[in-house]
Amino acid sequence: MSMINPEIIDEDEPDIRILEAGSDMAGMRLDKALVLLCPDLSRARLQALIESGDVTIDDDVCLKASLKLSGDETIGLSIALPVAANPKPQNIPLDIVYEDDDLLVINKSAGLVVHPGAGNPDGTLVNALLYHCGESLSGIGGVLRPGIVHRLDKDTSGLMVVAKNDLAHRGLSAQLSDRSLSRVYHALVMGVLMPRRGVIDKPIGRDLKNRQKMAVTSKNSREAITGYQVLQEYSGVMSLIECRLQTGRTHQIRVHMSHQAHPLIGDPLYPAQPTALIAALKKANYPQDVIDAFVQFPRQALHALQIAFIHPVTEEEMEFEAPLPDDFSNLLKLL
Repeated sequence: MSMINPEIIDEDEPDIRILEAGSDMAGMRLDKALVLLCPDLSRARLQALIESGDVTIDDDVCLKASLKLSGDETIGLSIALPVAANPKPQNIPLDIVYEDDDLLVINKSAGLVVHPGAGNPDGTLVNALLYHCGESLSGIGGVLRPGIVHRLDKDTSGLMVVAKNDLAHRGLSAQLSDRSLSRVYHALVMGVLMPRRGVIDKPIGRDLKNRQKMAVTSKNSREAITGYQVLQEYSGVMSLIECRLQTGRTHQIRVHMSHQAHPLIGDPLYPAQPTALIAALKKANYPQDVIDAFVQFPRQALHALQIAFIHPVTEEEMEFEAPLPDDFSNLLKLL
């Protein structure tokens, strides 16, 4: 049996195990073989992992615990790790754009994880909110996610709305569901999308070959729709785009743009090929220090610029905007 220790890519990193089923397991049920390969996990737990699509055989998801092995397969497991049951308040600075008795609008900085999870037990937005709000946070999201209506990836910056009570949480969640809560993102991508304005309507699900990633796939996927518009192009090498989400899948913009062969600059999980990026920048006569800045940019160039919704209590139309953070805007200045 072998295991890998994947890079932490977000707040919910699971334990990934890569197992080898030897020829002596030919004819054995999958769940029984896993009991032998993972003695620290019960058969019931392993069966639950299979049913939830967290087990692969030779990179294909397997949903049948009774599947008979042929021997010499590679089995992958993705296991959600336990985390602390009760996040503690922590005095972490927050950029609060708006606050009233029912909600907050936060301009989240890149690098801040939204809620506790495996690999990130504290130091999260939730810990900061507990310190700032005390007991005044919606409980609908559960103990680990009080007030959290929607998320941003760890290294995505920008606007989020947080519910202070259950009434506000229900109202905002309903607007997320019926798509009346709107979100606008700016992203810097490789190349120039054609057409310059359009809609990407492609389902997204867990990548069958890498459980740390999402992918455009027809298997175990959900509807994902991203509207986009090219705002500015830079020598044909890259472009600043605006994206409007009609759905909110994990990594949605990053996956859709990568699938269209226009990956986000700096994205560590769905990256542009460094050699292609360097060659394109050199062809456009950018100096070496500019090339280095783009190749070494440490996060996906993605920012939640605007959010708009109807206040769930006062019914007032509300809209907020947060300018690009310095690291992102400095990239554009270089171009």
